[in-house]
Amino acid sequence: MPAIVHHFPAQAPTRATPLLFVHGAYTHALGWQQHFIPHFQQLGFDCHALDFSGHGASPGRDHLDDFGLDDYVADLAAAVADLPRPPVLIAHSMGCTVAQRYLETGQAAGLALLAPVPPTGTGGSAGRLALEEPDFFAELPKVTAGTPDEHTLDVMARVYFGPGTPRSTVADCLPMIQPESAQAVAELATLALRRAGHKPRLPVLVLGGREDKVFPPSMLFFTTLPWNARQVVIDGAGHMLMLEPTWPQTTQALAEWLDSLPGQGT
Repeated sequence: MPAIVHHFPAQAPTRATPLLFVHGAYTHALGWQQHFIPHFQQLGFDCHALDFSGHGASPGRDHLDDFGLDDYVADLAAAVADLPRPPVLIAHSMGCTVAQRYLETGQAAGLALLAPVPPTGTGGSAGRLALEEPDFFAELPKVTAGTPDEHTLDVMARVYFGPGTPRSTVADCLPMIQPESAQAVAELATLALRRAGHKPRLPVLVLGGREDKVFPPSMLFFTTLPWNARQVVIDGAGHMLMLEPTWPQTTQALAEWLDSLPGQGT
């Protein structure tokens, strides 16, 4: 069965180009639906959000570990093919890797990369977190199993969210976290071993949080340079740009970039 794509029509259609939101690891499309999708619906965009195979409402959870990044690329390709025209892809974290790999052969009107996994992969981030937040790797399984405690909440808040994020916001977000494919996680750790593919010429925005402990803003350069992209860093934001109190600043930066793209009228 194909992966599920959730559809959210514009409240007052004024934009020709649809938006397709691509989630990151350990989560699913629900993360986009709290702030980002309602905001861009109001701005006139038809919005769509993909659940990768084994994630959210999509089938395959019982054999999640069989899915790799190329399976997620195939999910994305099928989602794009069902839209009336090439969308702007708006991706987060692992989803950025999937979107970039899709574009080696696929089409899009533009690409926004939020807190992207760097081309070198996740190994450096894992090593840094092991030193700075050693409890993280013990607490994450509690979240994916649905059994977090107060210490889990503290650790997740420090790692994934900016320092100004209310504890209640972090608690509300934890149920959105689910297990991730072991194969996909392993592939993310070894991205540097894969030969870089074709990069088409298209508008690209790279967005990061100033307080991101997973992929600090100093790492954005390695994604920005190969795409000749515009780069924006959001003050006060952590890794979960779409769910933090700073989300209005992030959507503003994204909306201004979208306004600069050609062919935005209906």
